[in-house]
Amino acid sequence: MLKKFSAYIKITRLFNAAITFCVVVVSMLISQENPAEISLILLASLAAALTAAAGNVINDLFDIETDKTAHPDRVLITGRLTKTEAKFEYFLLNTIAAIIAAYLSLSSFLIVLFSISLLYIYSAYLKKILLVGNITVAILTGLAFIYGGFVVKNPEAAVIPALFAFFINLIREIVKDIQDIDGDEKQNIITFPIRYGIQSAKKLATILIIILIAFTFYPFVFQIYKIEFFVIVMIFVNPVFVVCIKNLLQKKATDIALTSNLLKLNMVIGLTAIYLGN
Repeated sequence: MLKKFSAYIKITRLFNAAITFCVVVVSMLISQENPAEISLILLASLAAALTAAAGNVINDLFDIETDKTAHPDRVLITGRLTKTEAKFEYFLLNTIAAIIAAYLSLSSFLIVLFSISLLYIYSAYLKKILLVGNITVAILTGLAFIYGGFVVKNPEAAVIPALFAFFINLIREIVKDIQDIDGDEKQNIITFPIRYGIQSAKKLATILIIILIAFTFYPFVFQIYKIEFFVIVMIFVNPVFVVCIKNLLQKKATDIALTSNLLKLNMVIGLTAIYLGN
């Protein structure tokens, strides 16, 4: 029973869902003009996290053949969870998310419904299209910020965090494509590293990181965020980006895996910087 429960949790990528939860919390806190009720923040964030968790489930269902090579330890490959069980979990998570969003507001429901639909289309079709799949994931991450802004009726304040999230996730998606190149080739999925080569993919990720580093100065220079944002970004976020660039220039596969995790970590640190500097 405990192993089955663990499998249900593992397929949702709990850490990623938790990040989505935090993204919406931070988005609402920095976007609110008047203090939002805690129940509103928790419910809106829970709906987003459940949507993200369901997106990871449907992604694994469509990725079974790829994961036999790229991620043989995943629960659907090891048999710890059946496809029927995963489909039920996907339906249940999305249903709960939609009910919560509908309870909050019409705009929340529409954004969650759009996200559920886009996550399915992504897993089924878009991820196989060169760069379109990467951009779709990045858009969905940025949309989580906009969603938080809508919940507190001030979406304009969530635009800059959404842009940061978009760029970090676009870079991470390209790095993940480098990691998954063997499995994607067997599935005839045309990713950027397959079409143009691993070195070109690394160069593209590096260029995007440099653009993002330059963009980190914008909110401080134009006095959108306070000094706390600038200090955290300069001490933690940008140095981590520099390490990511260094790793991308290496040839070891372990450096690519580390880069993917560092980008995920930088998302968390960046959110902290935005929250404290707002």
